[in-house]
Amino acid sequence: MKVRGIKRGQNIEILEQLNNIPDGTEIIVNLEFIESQITEPQQPLTEAERLAKLNQLFGAWKNQPELTEIFSGA
Repeated sequence: MKVRGIKRGQNIEILEQLNNIPDGTEIIVNLEFIESQITEPQQPLTEAERLAKLNQLFGAWKNQPELTEIFSGA
């Protein structure tokens, strides 16, 4: 049987139903990597890069007149 899963920390989340294997059954897992999904770890952002990203997010609220109405309680 071959099923797909996603590694999350020390857990592997199986993406398919395994109804034919009773709970508590010991299994052996043979791992194969899907190369296209393995990404290089990203370098931490510099302070300037973090500030630029935050300013970009904050800027998303600009020029939206309906926000004034929402937050004024009208």
